[in-house]
Amino acid sequence: QYIYDLMHPTISYLKHKNLLWQASHTQPTGHGQHTGFKELDNALQGGFPEYGVIDIRSQIGIGELRLLLPSILTRQQQKPTELVTFIAPPLSINSEMLAEFGFALDQVMVVQPLLNKQVLWSTEQSLKSGCCHSVVLWHASLSVTQVKRLQVAAEKGQCLLFIVRQPQQEHISLPVTLGIQLSPSKVGIKAQITKRKGSWSNASFNVYMGAYWPELSQSEDSKVLTFPSRASRAG
Repeated sequence: QYIYDLMHPTISYLKHKNLLWQASHTQPTGHGQHTGFKELDNALQGGFPEYGVIDIRSQIGIGELRLLLPSILTRQQQKPTELVTFIAPPLSINSEMLAEFGFALDQVMVVQPLLNKQVLWSTEQSLKSGCCHSVVLWHASLSVTQVKRLQVAAEKGQCLLFIVRQPQQEHISLPVTLGIQLSPSKVGIKAQITKRKGSWSNASFNVYMGAYWPELSQSEDSKVLTFPSRASRAG
């Protein structure tokens, strides 16, 4: 192994910076914060990490925020004095929906900066402040260096950052704790784990959201009803 590293200084450097995953280094199962959805918990072998950066690649308005709410609510209940912060949301955050779901609105903060540099500054300050348990950031383009700074800030503040980005945006592999690709589904949302420390990428799977929002989800066991033909009715 030592000789191999000498022959490949780049590999040695990446390993030293914890930017290289090896198949022999796997994470133990059963850890993490439950997401509120059994299908997602099973795919993540427990749930979301306690803190770090999660990259969510999703179209806007397909239920991506609703997918995160049960886990964020649990974190608020566990840390009632800390905030959940939404930064640069592309649409208005519905306070009535949050209140109905169980959020304490005085512990919810929405930040809408005018400049791009203010967005990243606000995110980094929120993460490392120790005042937030969760931060949700909508951002079009992030560099590896910027994500590294956010990762360090999240670890310092013991905070979980969700970055929501459009799926067609840049395909650079960011140094995040977890990556998830989302797409629409009749039962709720379709998800695929694209990046996870200590694990391979998995096939896509459906997350049934009807337990929380039955009016927005088709039943898992729903069947298409076929009507008899005119000839059979005549008989």
